[in-house]
Amino acid sequence: MRKIRTGDEVIVIAGKDKGRRGRVSRVIPEKDRVIVDNVNMVKRHTRGNPMQGTTGGIIEKEAPIHISNVAIYNPETEKADRVGVRQEGDRKVRYFKSNQQLIDA
Repeated sequence: MRKIRTGDEVIVIAGKDKGRRGRVSRVIPEKDRVIVDNVNMVKRHTRGNPMQGTTGGIIEKEAPIHISNVAIYNPETEKADRVGVRQEGDRKVRYFKSNQQLIDA
């Protein structure tokens, strides 16, 4: 079970965007990376292609960030938090380590 999933609110804990919050738009599990909305923005220089009707220019987009550089955001404590996984009945659930509250509830 992944501790950080698509749609989770995360906070960046290391790197140039340290302290910024955003929602995870995509998880890339084979590379242990996530794409967070409006975090780790890079400028991509693209060449136009008249055959496809695309124009060239500088496009700003989100780049993947390593999963170890983000932590899930706990809205109750308003801080970064660690995630635990426990069995409840017949299913696994994620919870915040600091206050034992369920994330997926």
